[in-house]
Amino acid sequence: MIVRSIENQIKDRLFKGKAILVFGPRQVGKTTLIKKIVSEIDATFRWFNGDEPDMRLALTNTTSTQFKALIGDAQIVVIDEAQRIENIGLTLKLAVDNFPNIQVIATGSSAFELANKINEPLTGRKFEFHLYPFSFEELCNNQGLIEEKRMLERRLIYGSYPEVINNIGNEKEGLILLTDSYLYKDLLMYEGLKKSSLLHKLLVALALQMGSEVSYQNLGQVLGVDKNTIEKYIDLLEQVFVVFRVNAFSRNLRNELKKTKKVFFYDNGVRNAIIGNFLPIANRTDIGALWENYLIAERVKYFKYQQLYGGQYFWRTAQQQEIDYLEERDGKIDTYEFKWGEKKNPKLPKSFQDAYPDSTFKVINPSNYNEFLT
Repeated sequence: MIVRSIENQIKDRLFKGKAILVFGPRQVGKTTLIKKIVSEIDATFRWFNGDEPDMRLALTNTTSTQFKALIGDAQIVVIDEAQRIENIGLTLKLAVDNFPNIQVIATGSSAFELANKINEPLTGRKFEFHLYPFSFEELCNNQGLIEEKRMLERRLIYGSYPEVINNIGNEKEGLILLTDSYLYKDLLMYEGLKKSSLLHKLLVALALQMGSEVSYQNLGQVLGVDKNTIEKYIDLLEQVFVVFRVNAFSRNLRNELKKTKKVFFYDNGVRNAIIGNFLPIANRTDIGALWENYLIAERVKYFKYQQLYGGQYFWRTAQQQEIDYLEERDGKIDTYEFKWGEKKNPKLPKSFQDAYPDSTFKVINPSNYNEFLT
């Protein structure tokens, strides 16, 4: 079994008098991870699955007496797919406040429901973690750096979901099943989402312009809806961990683009499944976008798992000067260019260097990307 980066972090926070929350997309291994942790602890536990109607009913608006009857003598209570349970935040608050010696763990694949229902009730009462498809570092720790680097082209095409990693040779089938059966499951249960065909068309449009600046206005015109609807749908896709947005960086220069955004996918394989393109790297015209998406998505995982805090951006001016990616942490700016071809040797734009003289610059290519992701 591939060890997940947050496993020891979760173990270190057990029985500290707070709920443990694990967010992440469906099918990334949240249930598997929590089962592993619970099985290695000498403690009794009770497992509730929010996908089951009777368990949802039992945990909705429960009292402390009813909750105690439900869990019996369990020392650990796991609520899987907790976003399905109405008022789950109040139930978790009740458990933490009334049973401080019991460890409550909740998993959720849908942040727009779970996070909105828990933030206020659980203020100061929770530890939050995120789990994503396997990270580069997790895969390196499992099979070694050399072997994982040999798999780079497969990662760019098929991504890093457990279903893909564990079924070499059947990656395409696994990804199609994932996107057809699980990707939209939480969104389509959301009462405010009525146009599933629009959702798919939007995902295709985002996949085709992955790594490019996104205009809600232009997308709306192409898809026949207003820009506010496009923004709402992208926000929902972000909250169920399908895509994420990266903002433009702007501090000093008048001609820096300030309001533009790029949209990336958490997993290359999901992106390629949406547009039905699993061609090998040698036959791709979008290798630059695949390479950029892979590196930025992996860097997002790295930030979360290492508990790093800082801004992640791209940079562009009205004169078309640009930097693929930059990070701002503790007052320091680090900039990066992503090049699949190792012979290319770009330089930091002079206007940026003049405006931010203390910034660093590095080109990331297939020969050195491991240093960027570990």
